[in-house]
Amino acid sequence: MSGIIIRPFRPEDEDGILAVWNACVGAGDVLYYPLTREYFERKLLRGDGCEAENLLIAETDGQIEGLIHGVAPETFPLAKPGSAYLTCILTAPAYRGRGIGKALLSALKARMKERKAHTLYISSLNPVNLDWRIPGTPGHDHNNMPGLDAGCAGYGFFPAQGFQEKYREVSLYMNLADYRMPAEIPEIQNCLADEGIYTGPYDASWNCEFDGMCDRVGSDYWRDVLRTETAAWKANQPNADPRFWADGIRPAGPRPLLTAVHDGHIVGFTGPVDRQQSGRGWFTGICTDPLFERRGVATVLFNLLMQAFVEEKAAFTTLFTGADSHAQKVYRRAGLRPVREFALMALDLTDKEEAQ
Repeated sequence: MSGIIIRPFRPEDEDGILAVWNACVGAGDVLYYPLTREYFERKLLRGDGCEAENLLIAETDGQIEGLIHGVAPETFPLAKPGSAYLTCILTAPAYRGRGIGKALLSALKARMKERKAHTLYISSLNPVNLDWRIPGTPGHDHNNMPGLDAGCAGYGFFPAQGFQEKYREVSLYMNLADYRMPAEIPEIQNCLADEGIYTGPYDASWNCEFDGMCDRVGSDYWRDVLRTETAAWKANQPNADPRFWADGIRPAGPRPLLTAVHDGHIVGFTGPVDRQQSGRGWFTGICTDPLFERRGVATVLFNLLMQAFVEEKAAFTTLFTGADSHAQKVYRRAGLRPVREFALMALDLTDKEEAQ
């Protein structure tokens, strides 16, 4: 490691950073897109939680050979106290085997300890979301890695440095040109209708209750999604009360929600149906009230979602779920296939020996 300097980023480093990043992409070591100046500045310099002193460079005789980026605790609105995040660490292929990665990680750990971090995570909770390319597709992508790519060239480095795997997610993908509605879906819908359960597009004028489902699932996230989407519907009615508008501006039109409704209660939903600029069919997830599970609600709603994406002219869709999640059965039966696994990793930054 003689002669290697680890230091904070300087503006004149941009070309060297792009060279290291794109060398790793070109070698197939990582799934990231090739780095552009605009993307680098937007994601790693100006993004939520980004601080220039937490983008560290490894150089020898003025030659940039590697980089590491981290996010310190309490630097973005949803930060957890004591939690720091590792965004990326890259060493150019020509300079590996010299301890650069270990030196970069050691320097970032020291900085995060100074900021009172007790754990360094590789996780989707990092506010810096890096887009990645889905292998074997015509340029289709996803806008966030939920953890460490288990198939990347440097995966083994992290356990060797003390990171522990806490959870694993699998990414599933489908080219929507291949989607066909399974023949049994209408039959399942009819069976649900016989039980008084409607499945299909939601009309917010129904004013159905959904807090019971969210309470039983234990998710304020789903509650917020439903509140936001139904409020958008109210705000866009011809005679809408301007109190529903933020800053006096009528918001964009509501996005479709697909729901299961029983006796005035939402007991399952998926959506909202949206198509991103990349052509990806986007949605927040899928939820079923525990009181209505094992009846085919999720299967129907998910397939209705795929059909809605096709109608919106989305090109593909992707999602993440737990590697051991039973929901994979629903997704796979609809035609999605697993393409990559990601590990949520954690590194303890507390010095336990000193504490004893």
